[in-house]
Amino acid sequence: MTRFTVLVAAPRSRSSVRSAALRAATEVAVRAGVTTTPDVVDLADLGADLLDDSSAAVSEALEKVGAGDVLLVASPQVHGTYTGLLKVFLDRLPELGLGHTVAIPLAVVEDLRNGHGIEEDLRVLLADLGAWVAEPGLILSSDETGEPENVVRAWADVAAPGLRQAVSVAV
Repeated sequence: MTRFTVLVAAPRSRSSVRSAALRAATEVAVRAGVTTTPDVVDLADLGADLLDDSSAAVSEALEKVGAGDVLLVASPQVHGTYTGLLKVFLDRLPELGLGHTVAIPLAVVEDLRNGHGIEEDLRVLLADLGAWVAEPGLILSSDETGEPENVVRAWADVAAPGLRQAVSVAV
């Protein structure tokens, strides 16, 4: 069975980024033939524990992320790139800690004209950790996160065939 995890790196818990990420995960999973319900790791819920090496909650979250076959990573754009929460969390993974994972970047931006930088940054970050990064990633404007269905469906139609192939090889 394919393990699917959604990693949300928004600074507020239960954010619109999380909702959009779950919607994207559902849409692409259905089209790619992944039948499991994704686990969710919301970094805002971990708060200051992200800096505590002995935090059981962070260790559990790292285990979920590291054990996943498919990992959708959702981050809003902050100062031109992904959040510090994401960087702090992923720095705790071992080198090539995502070596068996198919990763999907999801970026939420204020202005779509400036969105490709964060998607590329996420792609590089995930690849540096050993993940095979699915193409295309998903870029949503912050205005679209409340009702992302149309954009997410169109993206999932394009992304699912490659994801299906990658998952069949990785699993």
